[in-house]
Order: sequence, then structure tokens, then C-alpha cells
Amino acid sequence: MEISQQLQELEEKVSLGLKEAYRKMAEFKKRNNSPLIVSRNGEVVSIPANEILPTTSAKNP
Repeated sequence: MEISQQLQELEEKVSLGLKEAYRKMAEFKKRNNSPLIVSRNGEVVSIPANEILPTTSAKNP
């Protein structure tokens, strides 16, 4: 197996892990009615629990 193929597989596993972590965090925040604190354009923003999306649409550049 080539190194580039190994790196691609690792990247896919990391990406899946991050998506799963986000999904679990979103469920936890909603269950506990806790806001999600994020940074948008350098500004700290609080997202109410009822507005947290179950998945993220963020894409790697």
C-alpha cells in the first residue's frame, strides 16, 4: 500500500471521527438545553440549543 493511499484512508477516518464527535456534541447540547459557543468571523457567537443543526455542512478547503 502506498503512503498516499494510507494518508487518504487516515484522512477519511479522521473526517468520519470528527463528524461523529459533532453529532454526539449536538445531541448532548440539545438534550441539556445548552447553547453551542462558536467563533464566526472572529466573533464569539452563542447558538441556542434548538437551533443547533444535527450535522455540519463545513467543508475542508
